[in-house]
Amino acid sequence: MLQSTMMQMPLTLTSILDRCGSVFADVDIISQTPAKTLHKTTYGEMSARARQLASALQKAGIKPGDRVATLMWNHYAHLECYFGIPAIGAVIHTLNLRLHADDIAYIANHAEDRILIIDDILLPLFREFSDKVTFERIIVLNYGGEAHEFEDYEAFLATGNADYKHVDIDENWACGMCYTSGTTGKPKGVLYGHRSSVLHALGFALPDAGNLSFNDTICPVVPMFHAKAWGLPYAGAMVGARQVLPGPHLDAESLLDLYSETGVNFTAGVPTIWMRVYEELSKTPDRWTLETNFRMFVGGSATPSSLIEKFRTLEITLQTVWGMTETSPIASVTSLRPEIRNLPEDEQVRYRARAGIPLPLVELRVKDDDGAIATNDGETVGELQARGPWITASYYNRPDAADSFTDDGWFGTGDVATLTTLGYVQISDRTKDLIKSGGEWISSVELENELMAHPKVAEAVVIAVAHPKWMERPLAVVVRKAGEEISTDELKNHLRGKFANWWIPNDVAFVDDIPKTSTGKFMKLQLREQFADWQWSDS
Repeated sequence: MLQSTMMQMPLTLTSILDRCGSVFADVDIISQTPAKTLHKTTYGEMSARARQLASALQKAGIKPGDRVATLMWNHYAHLECYFGIPAIGAVIHTLNLRLHADDIAYIANHAEDRILIIDDILLPLFREFSDKVTFERIIVLNYGGEAHEFEDYEAFLATGNADYKHVDIDENWACGMCYTSGTTGKPKGVLYGHRSSVLHALGFALPDAGNLSFNDTICPVVPMFHAKAWGLPYAGAMVGARQVLPGPHLDAESLLDLYSETGVNFTAGVPTIWMRVYEELSKTPDRWTLETNFRMFVGGSATPSSLIEKFRTLEITLQTVWGMTETSPIASVTSLRPEIRNLPEDEQVRYRARAGIPLPLVELRVKDDDGAIATNDGETVGELQARGPWITASYYNRPDAADSFTDDGWFGTGDVATLTTLGYVQISDRTKDLIKSGGEWISSVELENELMAHPKVAEAVVIAVAHPKWMERPLAVVVRKAGEEISTDELKNHLRGKFANWWIPNDVAFVDDIPKTSTGKFMKLQLREQFADWQWSDS
């Protein structure tokens, strides 16, 4: 077979580090500290310090394939770890600080992490599980000023130099490790590769996805400890975008202050964050000055179309994305094709709330209940399955989880979806969150989206609760907006005409707060347990 004449160059994160450290050496990286001051550095300085960290880790005995854990917020030192640890062929394992201490200990032990790099303000969390883990060394970033007995990050960095021993990295080596949130069992580990991470960064930056360039100032609100901040730090460094890292301050006012002060024009986070941001913008719109082309990625859970509409009235684009830890995580992004832009605005909104079109190199399909592969007709419902160069093909050291993968090489996401003729993904629900009432399926997501469109509703979740006649019925769990009163009948009437009558929740439980996972998703499992003994008004 005739071979190409192209050079064989491995796709590695060091290539991104080299480029941003030279071509974009003077571009800012701004981090917000716990005291809300701004720490400023550049790609040139970050690149040198990442190499210094790599050298220090080598001298500490870290070898290719070894796992180095981080327990850190979004800031400059975490970005140094993102590049410095993989530069010697080691694996950065970002521990999710919002998980229960026992889960963090399980994950660190299962991954066999050797070293932990941690923010000093997170030492109280570490001490909750320190007796259950066996890290060889604890290295602490003096980020908030708390005294401690462990090694200092800057002192550790000083043991290295920018001339670390070069490692010939195979592009298929693991460079990063993330664990699922464990909502349906023990968390499962996913190993991201150099090649997969570089390709994901390229896909993220494309015009019909993040549309990123060196003209942008980006702010990943999605945590760097969860699914690698959706790959945004790598994509941003690749294109030379200014990076603004919010640290531990993720409340709406702090974020809007940071955006205004630093000129952020692209940010990414989960719906619950943006709900609060919208409320703040609505209350005091003149307080903040946002960039004219300000745009936002939203993902992690279903996005109500009403939220997209609300931001549109503020001339802000809220763009939905879909993915999972297993998909690195961005697999699809909602951009409007020309055919959609010609539709009436209300029809465009329906497309904007969908999970988008798969990024290049990612393939999606729907497998129906009979095991057949569905055509892209926008009607056939089934499990969404994925494959591609940044989709995992297995879990780390979990042979018991092999049933998530098909015999022909696809990953079963657990999402129930349809695919339209134009390639748009419409997520109906998670398989475990569908409600089967009287033998018919009800989508909790669609009901939730419409409930949250009500002007008096702050948050809403719909769960399945056992019913003596219908097996299961939907129960709406609702948080009222501050100072508002709303009744069960008012909410039922709001839903009537939009759904079949048998979809309408029988009852509404009003609560002060809805529990959320570490990534801002509603904890439906906890709610199902809380309301398992609900006494139906009609039974």
